[in-house]
Amino acid sequence: MPIPSAIAAVAPDGRPTPAQRRRILIEICKRRIRPGTGSASEFLRRRTAMIPWPDLRPVLREIPWAVVGAVATRAYMPERATRDLDILVRREDGEEVRRRLQEAGYTFVAPLAVPGFSVRSPDGVGVVVILGEAPWLREALASLRQDPAGYPVLDLPYLVLMKLASSRSVDIGDLSRMLGLASDEDLDRVRAVVARYAPEDLEDLESLIWLGRLEMRGEEADTSNEATTRHPPS
Repeated sequence: MPIPSAIAAVAPDGRPTPAQRRRILIEICKRRIRPGTGSASEFLRRRTAMIPWPDLRPVLREIPWAVVGAVATRAYMPERATRDLDILVRREDGEEVRRRLQEAGYTFVAPLAVPGFSVRSPDGVGVVVILGEAPWLREALASLRQDPAGYPVLDLPYLVLMKLASSRSVDIGDLSRMLGLASDEDLDRVRAVVARYAPEDLEDLESLIWLGRLEMRGEEADTSNEATTRHPPS
């Protein structure tokens, strides 16, 4: 299949990096998005835990861990379907986490392409265990939030960092929706964390905030609005 010209202009070999993929998708959204094309406000503000996932709290008691990925987004936007439950633990806890999961009846499936592994619950539900060692990991695991089911999830700034690093098309959609629904206070916290750990992504972050607010709130994004253009707090 020939490489589309817009892709070739950025990545001639047709293999854009995560950052390049993100910028391509942002530019497409900027061209095509219209104010007020999001879902109804009542739906967007609703937080649910209608999809059941294995409760790992008794299994991983006293080990720092958090739900990440698609399941974690339900703490910040309407719940969406996904295949697996993704969790993040410290790399040094990986062997203990695997041992406890196997003792609880979870079956090892395969290692991941990144540090980590996947298992299957006794009920057949997939669980992906990501072994983290990012410089922000310890502070993130020390300041967790809870989703509507009471599961520990990454606070919004750190979940944004993970999704910026991944930057698949589904991640860009999640980012735009979560950021579009976030309060000004939460956006300032996101800006501060991204400025500290991924300053090269700040421009894309502001674009995603702008796009999310334009779509989710059904308002004309005001590019002169201080809330969406100011620099991160130091």
